[in-house]
Amino acid sequence: MDSVEKGAATSVSNPRGRPSRGRPPKLQRNSRGGQGRGVEKPPHMAALILARGGSKGIPLKNIKHLAGVPLIGWVLRAALDSGVFQSIWVSTDHDEIENVAKQFGAQVHRRSSEASKDSSTSLDAIIEFLNYHNEVDIVGNIQATSPCLHPTDLQKVAEMIREEGYDSVFSVVRRHQFRWGEIQKGVREMTEPLNLNPAKRPRRQDWDGELYENGSFYFAKRHLIEMGYLQGGKMAYYEMRAEHSVDIDVDIDWPIAEQRVLRYGYFGKEKLKEIKLFVCNIDGCLTNGHIYVSGDQKEIISYDVKDAIGISLLKKSGIEVRLISERACSKQTLSSLKLDCKMEVNVPDKLAVVDEWRKEMGLCWKEVAYLGNEVSDEECLKKVGLSGVPADACAAAQKAVGYICKSSGGRGALREFAEHIFLLMEKVINSCQK
Repeated sequence: MDSVEKGAATSVSNPRGRPSRGRPPKLQRNSRGGQGRGVEKPPHMAALILARGGSKGIPLKNIKHLAGVPLIGWVLRAALDSGVFQSIWVSTDHDEIENVAKQFGAQVHRRSSEASKDSSTSLDAIIEFLNYHNEVDIVGNIQATSPCLHPTDLQKVAEMIREEGYDSVFSVVRRHQFRWGEIQKGVREMTEPLNLNPAKRPRRQDWDGELYENGSFYFAKRHLIEMGYLQGGKMAYYEMRAEHSVDIDVDIDWPIAEQRVLRYGYFGKEKLKEIKLFVCNIDGCLTNGHIYVSGDQKEIISYDVKDAIGISLLKKSGIEVRLISERACSKQTLSSLKLDCKMEVNVPDKLAVVDEWRKEMGLCWKEVAYLGNEVSDEECLKKVGLSGVPADACAAAQKAVGYICKSSGGRGALREFAEHIFLLMEKVINSCQK
């Protein structure tokens, strides 16, 4: 269970977590913060995700795909579904990040070059945002690099600010790590323990551990930020579950981070269901979309053996696999692939055919997965429980989808999406067993 500890402020910290000297001045509450007389409307709480384009560690890290979703998409989904924000913003200086942010339903604040420097702080960018948005009373600064954030965390913090009167709340995680004093190189001194007695080393279960900022979010009221603080006033921390505390700034091993997200990430309001039917567009998904014609006018296509294995694995797991195409493909050519799948070609309305298959099997849409790559696949991708596209799918298909493969069509995308389905189905099974 999530736990929350609260306490009055004794010191303040800057956005990077370094303690400032002394105490902040006594804060004056105003009606904008919901604590004055004659308040007619609740304070405006805005989610703000800072996503600069000039990441030094991983180029355009904020929109790099993590488990098939742009990194920033994970926190935007959580913020939108929390229902506690009057507005949700991404502050960026980059066109591609702006496009992804809008795709996920966020508004965009174009950050100035002055607030986009390597030396610029989070506080600099937040203050600039507030200068352009007088309607905002509370800022929830959510880090784009925390993909395991859940809406429930944001809902509880919003309640602490709105109902319990806290000026600032920030996220922490509990760690059980013994710390030792650092010794400079070349200096002959002994290190000293900082948080333990070596003669009486406690067992993990006998020690509460310590709280560390995990950087997932910093909520603060406007008047506090305008004084130069993100943490101060009546201040509290919010303890997140350890499995939800994933920071890509530190955890740069992307495959490991993907496994964490697939297991502990937030996938939307509706619960995942077990997939019973997998539908794949033929041209551009099963194949690379290239068509070769022999001298005797016979159609020749190519596919990746990995994708054939993916189909075999899906079928072995009990998932029905069917193929579809809007083109009048040669069924004889497709049959020669020996995939043993039902298929429909020359289909003008793919959604109608998939809907017929679904009803025939007695399934709801959430039990269907679809891999497509064209405009003609868009409606199917929006309707099904799990949707995927190859890396080279058209823009319209990518916008409608839940998972974007790293592999291109005809080059392993089907196998990759199948693996993604297996991981999510494991999540479904585990949740049913709890």
